[in-house]
Amino acid sequence: MHPKALLEACTELVRLTLKFDHPADAVVSRFFREHRNLGPRERNTLAETTFAVLRQKLLFEHLARSGSGPRERRLAILGFHGDRNYIKSALDEQEKKWLDATDTVRPDELMPHHRHNLPDWLVQPLKAQVGDEFEALARSMNEPAGLDLRVNIYKQKRPVALAALEKAAIKAKATPYSPWGIRVEGKPAINRVKAFEDGELEVQDEGSQLLAWLLEAKRGEMVTDFCAGAGGKTLAIGATMRNTGRLYALDVSGHRLDALKPRLARSGLSNVHPVAIAHERDERIKRLAGKMDRVLVDAPCSGLGTLRRNPDLKWRQTAAGVLELQAKQTAILNSAARLVKAGGRLVYATCSVLPEENEAVAEAFSAAHPDFTLLPVADLLARLMATEGAGEAATGVAEGLCAGPFLRLWPHRHQTDGFFAAVWERRA
Repeated sequence: MHPKALLEACTELVRLTLKFDHPADAVVSRFFREHRNLGPRERNTLAETTFAVLRQKLLFEHLARSGSGPRERRLAILGFHGDRNYIKSALDEQEKKWLDATDTVRPDELMPHHRHNLPDWLVQPLKAQVGDEFEALARSMNEPAGLDLRVNIYKQKRPVALAALEKAAIKAKATPYSPWGIRVEGKPAINRVKAFEDGELEVQDEGSQLLAWLLEAKRGEMVTDFCAGAGGKTLAIGATMRNTGRLYALDVSGHRLDALKPRLARSGLSNVHPVAIAHERDERIKRLAGKMDRVLVDAPCSGLGTLRRNPDLKWRQTAAGVLELQAKQTAILNSAARLVKAGGRLVYATCSVLPEENEAVAEAFSAAHPDFTLLPVADLLARLMATEGAGEAATGVAEGLCAGPFLRLWPHRHQTDGFFAAVWERRA
């Protein structure tokens, strides 16, 4: 594609995305459907340019003020993913001089919000939690996420999967925390690898894998993934159950559960039962009350722990919206708890980094449900890691993943998305 045409396409996609009417990935997908003439390279450039603008929005808007022409075009130029000389061939002389001038701006000349590119309402809660690590956290949130895979342990072992990737000329290594995880270098076409086609591998962030591990589902048990979505954790749980027992995948979105079906077929699991529900008080849930050995509640949340993947969320979410989510999370957790039988385990998790959605919800649940005992996650993880051969180091590693009794994962510390988890056991 001619540079000028590609820049025009980038400008239009940036314009559509910055309306914030829909999630950025949905806007990009629709744009590609409407422009089927675009090749793989053009699609990659368009997507990466758009996400760069979302990540560095405050900085780029600051730099764009000294330029001329439509705002979206200036933002697309600043975020353009590709060779600098290539994009310059699409610019006039004035634009070239402006772009060169932006390269001379030093980070120490910028205001703090131009460096961290986070909305004001989000900055203080993060600083309160990580203190002097805030700048490192902000940088990590503005970097693209790496690619993590999960080995389907029902079908394959991690060393064999690593060997298969090496044979496919894909550089990869075992993840440091999850016993099923593989971290891939770059962004190769994993879906074309035979191990993926055969259901031996799934794309899943290491932090998400740890949530499924904490549930510790066993053979023959009755288990529920209460907010299953597209089923990433469901598939991980089903594999740990070795395709035995009964695993309910509940979600209010039938469309998302439909997306689970091809992945479920590839996984080889037959113990998973997807169930679309109307709400957390659905009659079908009442029939399961007191029957579950394990229940995972991966609650709907702000998603602010996934900014590496979904940078538009920081501009689409608000402080008021988080409080609304907190009420929904509390209602869902209370409803899901009814499913847990005496001696059973309940795990509450989010991909948020805000205490309002995490500690506040967990502590309120503990106060309102004296029949549930809060279990220290560090102790659970240390025991699980020890069984995987971590030895004496298991306790220290596990403690490094936790804050108090809770799991607390941070992108800058653990190279995962931001996750939270609390674990309870129902008293007999």
